[in-house]
Amino acid sequence: MGICRLCGKDAGIMRKEHKECRKKHDAAIQSLPEYMAEHLFSTDISTVVNRVNEQAGVAYVQELELHEVYVRGWERSVEQAFEDGILSQDEEDKLKDLANRLSLNQDELDRKGWFHRLIHGAVLRDLMEGKIPDRLIIDFSLPFNFMKSEELIWLFQNVPYYESVTRTRYAGGTQGVSLKLMKGVYYRTGGFRGERIQEQETRHVDTGLFAVTTKHVYFAGDYKSFRIKYNKIVSFQPFYDGIGIQRDAASAKPQIFHTGDGWFTYNLLMNVQNLG
Repeated sequence: MGICRLCGKDAGIMRKEHKECRKKHDAAIQSLPEYMAEHLFSTDISTVVNRVNEQAGVAYVQELELHEVYVRGWERSVEQAFEDGILSQDEEDKLKDLANRLSLNQDELDRKGWFHRLIHGAVLRDLMEGKIPDRLIIDFSLPFNFMKSEELIWLFQNVPYYESVTRTRYAGGTQGVSLKLMKGVYYRTGGFRGERIQEQETRHVDTGLFAVTTKHVYFAGDYKSFRIKYNKIVSFQPFYDGIGIQRDAASAKPQIFHTGDGWFTYNLLMNVQNLG
């Protein structure tokens, strides 16, 4: 007789588990994270955790599997908090409390970037409330020469920096035909290079630190460093993984910074400009 590895009871000849036990187990693994996200912000945290533990026990969810349920439930809860686009203080507090109660560390919470999304949301909320965020910890010297009364708000590391450049080529030229115009003078029709075509392309210039302060954006790489004052920026162009900046100058070309999170970078820069 085989023993069910889930419930521990007789499973029958040549069987390792009951179909019913497996079905119940797998259903719990899928549904419990959703339950956490659905009830965390409207129910007492202790009630949510106790309910999850109770249902996990009934469904034969093992200890390591339960920990994974906790992590996924926390991730889904962060996602739920951002459904309205704004992370409230109450939502932030509950997410932090849940992580502490379940002994979830930052590394596992950020395996898919959700811990950073939580911090990003809190930074944006501070800015929208007119506060200068104080959530950044830097343990190394920065290469920037900040101006008096200027405060650092956020720092992106290992940011590839690109510039938009114009390439010119010619199309449609031929070997040509020589026509005699007058004695000693010839006009070669193929002497022209054809139609002039200009194409835009982005060129990787450097990789380095991209800083956002109360007065400027800064970039510092191995080969190029600069700062741009906010009132010298005409527009921001959001990308999935970064931001494009267009300076207020006739010869200025778009500058692109791949920060890894275009949503946060764009909203960060737009809200920083609104600080008094």
